[in-house]
Amino acid sequence: MKKIVGIFAFSLLLHASVPTTNALTLDEALQLLKTKNLEIKAAKFDELSAKEDIDVISGKNWGNLTFTQDMARSNDAGNVFGFKLTSREATFGDFGFADFLSPPPGTTNVLTVQPTDLNYPGYRNLFQTKLKYEVPLFTGFMISSYTDIMKRMKEMKSLDKNKIEKQKKYELKKSFYDMALLDSSIKNLNKILDNIHILENTTKEMIAVGYAKKVDLLEVKAKEGNVERLLVQMNSNKKLLYHFISFLLNKKVDHIQTPVLEVAMPKMSDEDILQHNVDIKKATTGLKITKDMLKASQSAYYPMIGAFGEVGTADDTFLGDADKHKAYTIGARLSWNFFDGGIDASKIEKSRIEKLKMQSQVELAKKGILLKIAKIRTQIESADVEIASLKKELDLANAIYENYEGRYKEKLVSMSDVIIKQSAQIEKILQLQIAKNKRTEKILALENLANGEN
Repeated sequence: MKKIVGIFAFSLLLHASVPTTNALTLDEALQLLKTKNLEIKAAKFDELSAKEDIDVISGKNWGNLTFTQDMARSNDAGNVFGFKLTSREATFGDFGFADFLSPPPGTTNVLTVQPTDLNYPGYRNLFQTKLKYEVPLFTGFMISSYTDIMKRMKEMKSLDKNKIEKQKKYELKKSFYDMALLDSSIKNLNKILDNIHILENTTKEMIAVGYAKKVDLLEVKAKEGNVERLLVQMNSNKKLLYHFISFLLNKKVDHIQTPVLEVAMPKMSDEDILQHNVDIKKATTGLKITKDMLKASQSAYYPMIGAFGEVGTADDTFLGDADKHKAYTIGARLSWNFFDGGIDASKIEKSRIEKLKMQSQVELAKKGILLKIAKIRTQIESADVEIASLKKELDLANAIYENYEGRYKEKLVSMSDVIIKQSAQIEKILQLQIAKNKRTEKILALENLANGEN
């Protein structure tokens, strides 16, 4: 008896409530779940973040436009001469022609004269403004491959969000059905408690006329305390369920409308479940990603072609004579890696191996789901048989208890016998509720495997 109560309490403790004037229905709760649940919100943000990754990669097709403003001051000979050339203001004097035309007295070889103006120039400023545009023309399909990869990753995040939604939907539905089972159990225990009160009054009357003893009354009160303890436990479990429902909905819930206890068996074939299962969809998407990764690796065998254009102006003052000193550069570049010690070939081979591995994982995922489906269907069938059997046993326990209650009044059996039969009655009630709870859980788990489809 203690084991049964413990199992029932544990199964309900795993689940736990929106102050409203009316009771919250399951359909209303499922709608709230989509917008209020914090885990679903976080998954949506992951999905949005993955979408931005697509734009990051695809944006590389458009190249980049860069504005540069340099400001410098130097008396380094190379820098000063370069500054003047950049701003188109170099003169022959900057080459040291003054020393060449008027070499120092006694100079025999004018070529050995060191030009002072060139080697020891004064300080000079440089303000250079540039606008440069670079664009890839051909990348060996690398950018398009990585764009496809990011699209698959976004699809993967969408599936993750979908899986979280379905898991929370499963937890919410199970909590509602657990609450229904609790209400049913509490209702049955209250009926038993009413019967105990009647039996208690009957025992007191029989004691008064000498047909029963005080120990009989003590046995009735002990059984009454046991039932009241069970009711306290179940009401505590109801509070926990309301807390859990409130957590799922991110909103205070203290009153719900419980659904019917009997849950219909989903009319889904194994193929339907496989078609809707999120884990299989994720594995299939992962296979597509490995194919795109292989294409990206193979881009190393192609040449890379890019083009660029640049305009700018420079002066020793900011934007001084900007139009006069403007300049432009346009060009293109082709680079082709012919040999890298076999690194590219190894990367491509690794990508091929990853693709083969993912193909195996897709098949493994399908077989794993089929195994889960077979197990759950078997458990549901067993629960159906158990429930049918327990209903008959409960009918028998009820009849036996009523019979013993009548026989006690006729002094044909003791109070201990009546209490034992009533304990058997309570045990069958709890066993039946546990079996129904188990069946409901497995049916919801089967729906969850089909991505929540029924």
